Amino acid sequence: MHSDTDGDRHNRASRLRDVPAVVKLLLASMALFNVGFYLVVPYLAVHLSDTLGFSAAMVGIVLGLRTFSQQGMFFLGGSIGDRLGRRPVILCGISIRIIGFVILTVADASAAVVLGVLLIGFAAALFAPAVESANAEFGRELEQSGVMRRTELFGWEQMSSRLGTVIGPVLGAVLLMFPFAVSAAAAALLFAGLWVCFYLLFPARDATAATVALPEVWTTVAKNRAFMMFAALCSMQFVALAQVYLMLPEHLDRTVGSQSALGWFYGGAAVLVIAGQRPMLRAANRIGRRTAIVGGLTLMAMSFVIPAVPFAFGNPTAVVSYLVLSGWLAVLYLGQMLMVPTMRDALAVLARERHLGAHFGMLNTIGGTLALGAGAGTGLLYDHAASAAAPWLATAAVTAVAALLLWYWSRTNDPWLPRPG
Repeated sequence: MHSDTDGDRHNRASRLRDVPAVVKLLLASMALFNVGFYLVVPYLAVHLSDTLGFSAAMVGIVLGLRTFSQQGMFFLGGSIGDRLGRRPVILCGISIRIIGFVILTVADASAAVVLGVLLIGFAAALFAPAVESANAEFGRELEQSGVMRRTELFGWEQMSSRLGTVIGPVLGAVLLMFPFAVSAAAAALLFAGLWVCFYLLFPARDATAATVALPEVWTTVAKNRAFMMFAALCSMQFVALAQVYLMLPEHLDRTVGSQSALGWFYGGAAVLVIAGQRPMLRAANRIGRRTAIVGGLTLMAMSFVIPAVPFAFGNPTAVVSYLVLSGWLAVLYLGQMLMVPTMRDALAVLARERHLGAHFGMLNTIGGTLALGAGAGTGLLYDHAASAAAPWLATAAVTAVAALLLWYWSRTNDPWLPRPG
């Protein structure tokens, strides 16, 4: 068995070595994007509440605005990438994110902080769909040439992203001893380096650039009813994940009295994804698309029940809080690992492999719009609900309803059919 495992690892490494240099750049950039992101954003709630004195509801609104400016604008950003080409859009997006971090470095008023947060989010709405759609197209080419399945490349993508969420929170936790501006400045410098890498290494390669008008792209996406329904239901995974940045620090603050463990939780969740993504992808391939996607979303819904249980027996101790939060994040990210690579492949199939920036962007736009309302709603529950379990149970219920609707809708729809070849 040992030799088989070594052989599997060697084959996987060989396949990764066979991918073009531009794919390696994309995978590396996903790790570095998240290093910069997690240097700042997970600790933004602490900065808003402790330094600026925002209420939980206001923190939820600001975090929701960040998610909306990013995920909510993905459709526009992805469409622009389809129209103008990926390279200029990626470079522009990184530039805007640098400006956003610079604003956070010097901002001492709430309005300036909100502006910086919005710019950081909108920047990602430009470069992230371009990177994701490029990876999807390269993945199709790699699959057609027999190098690796596209879902496997998506698995590497998830692992690369999570590598950044290991390094970023650890660096952010170290930088917590310094003012928040230091973390923001470090993130700005990192993205400046990324801009140089993309300027030098990313090719001007996009056959659709400058040939398709934006209204035609938008019409193509909007008229794809099967895609729109699928994207709307799957977008709940974004909503569930967005709650981590409000609910984790809020729960720690209310039950432990300190948010000092934030970095450890973010880093631990990322390590779980790095170690578990490939086994979960193999499980998804065995059980099939429908079960993997719906089952993953169901696991995500169930995870939110875990932290709610101790409140039935009184206020949890610090040890119990650490344990239930660990269980919550583990089940939440196991569900995401099971769902996301297969979901992204199904999205590309439903999009008929055309205008992938806009199609992937639409998924994120729906999710970001819903996350804006969910962030405000969760914050209001924290401020006003009689039970401390209410935010957890409400999130679990909404996510479970989406999973049930997805299971029902998927019984008669195309993304679950076997792909040719």
